[in-house]
Amino acid sequence: MTPRTLFRAAAVAELVTWTMLIAGMVLKYGLDAGDWGVRIGGGVHGFVFLAYLVVTTVVAVNQRWSVGALLLGWVSAVVPYATVPFEVAVARRGMLEGPWRRSADAHSGFWDRLLFFVVRRPAVAAGIGVVAVALVFSGLLVVGPPRVAS
Repeated sequence: MTPRTLFRAAAVAELVTWTMLIAGMVLKYGLDAGDWGVRIGGGVHGFVFLAYLVVTTVVAVNQRWSVGALLLGWVSAVVPYATVPFEVAVARRGMLEGPWRRSADAHSGFWDRLLFFVVRRPAVAAGIGVVAVALVFSGLLVVGPPRVAS
């Protein structure tokens, strides 16, 4: 899997889960069908949102994106349906071209060395990534949804 295919898959997954969440909200608030749709769609979306942030970060390090491009990638996950247009835009600019980098060069730093670990051991890295996202997701579930102060 290339950086481009991984990033595209994450962008599309984020788009699909936005649809699930919005459909759940329509069911809850528009059709008074209870909150089960929001619970399911929101849960799946939350997990995929966190995974998208991780994938975006890994791809940004590999492709040597600027900090601004990385931040824009993260922000695209907050805006409904913006991940796919962002993916198309960075692909058109050639920012997703090439394979995974596997060795150090004169510009390599800490994040590059971490990337090389991920690229050399994708199954281990994916397992660690899933566990990390699950831990953050679980922590956010314990904290609960945001509350509006009155």
